[in-house]
Amino acid sequence: MTRKSGDVSSFSAARSAGVKDVAAAAGVSLGTVSNVLNRPDRVSARTRARVEKAMAELGFVRNESARLLRAGRSSTLAYVMLDATNPFFTDVAQGIESAADEHDLSLFICNSDNSAARERKYLTRLQEQRVQGVLVTPVDPMEPLLDEVARHGTPVVIVDRTRDKATHCSVAVDDVLGGRIAVEHLLDLGHRRVAFVGGPERIGQVRDRRAGAIAALEDAGGDPPDLVEVRTEALTVAEGRGAGERIAGMPTSARPTAAFCANDLLALGLLQKCVALGLRVPDDLAIVGYDDIEFAAAAAVPLTSVRQPRRQLGRRATELLLDEATNPDHQHEQVLFTPELVARASTRR
Repeated sequence: MTRKSGDVSSFSAARSAGVKDVAAAAGVSLGTVSNVLNRPDRVSARTRARVEKAMAELGFVRNESARLLRAGRSSTLAYVMLDATNPFFTDVAQGIESAADEHDLSLFICNSDNSAARERKYLTRLQEQRVQGVLVTPVDPMEPLLDEVARHGTPVVIVDRTRDKATHCSVAVDDVLGGRIAVEHLLDLGHRRVAFVGGPERIGQVRDRRAGAIAALEDAGGDPPDLVEVRTEALTVAEGRGAGERIAGMPTSARPTAAFCANDLLALGLLQKCVALGLRVPDDLAIVGYDDIEFAAAAAVPLTSVRQPRRQLGRRATELLLDEATNPDHQHEQVLFTPELVARASTRR
């Protein structure tokens, strides 16, 4: 059957309507439909109304991705986060999304789940999708694929990690300082035997926060305070509970009176186990976490924590990414934010 102008009855719903279908239904040229979509001021109100009516009846949805890719750019950014179960990274993602939305851009969120192989798979797919840029919290900041993606024209900004060389923009927090102020807070309260709860050592933040803790202990006056190492296999609540069991099982003479945990999830797990085993927080064990996620203040004993500007991290990283994508004079920046201690009941006597 030959379709007449304005006749949409013969269009099959088995496939999406295209520009040609709209033009045929409205009885206009492809150029007119294109003008309605992109330059509506060039089309008379009567013709524009007829084209828009055909679009509505056909259920036409414009292929914005194809249009932008033909123009050589994408309207999408991507964030490859390290661990979607950690509220810290979802807060960072909210900062990224807020900044992207202000520039009328969409955001893909990918979760590497601490897997280098999965991270590489996502980076390759995102490059193939021609996203405007990639923000990534990498398993290994020195991953060679990060350089390869950037060389092929997709800007990459490293989030919550730093690199030895300034080959990319990066946004992070001074974790050595964060570890220092956490332990200095405990020393100021009179604690002389402090546990560092964290691991594995391959994670740069764990190493830096531990280094800051050790520096604070070494700089303490009088008899050097003791550091009790409580290693964990991951930065999770479950590992924190396990650390709590080990600390509670230590002889009283060797048990630390305070613990600095490498992140809040560990600290919350430690706090839970201490309460379950009858240890009083902070009287028997003072606890400091790191990140200051929202759950920290809402814990049974509100948690003292080293605060990172999570959403600000994401926002600043996005600003750097967009500058790299659009500014021919872009210069890489390595932004380092300063953490701050938020004291709550888990350390107050």
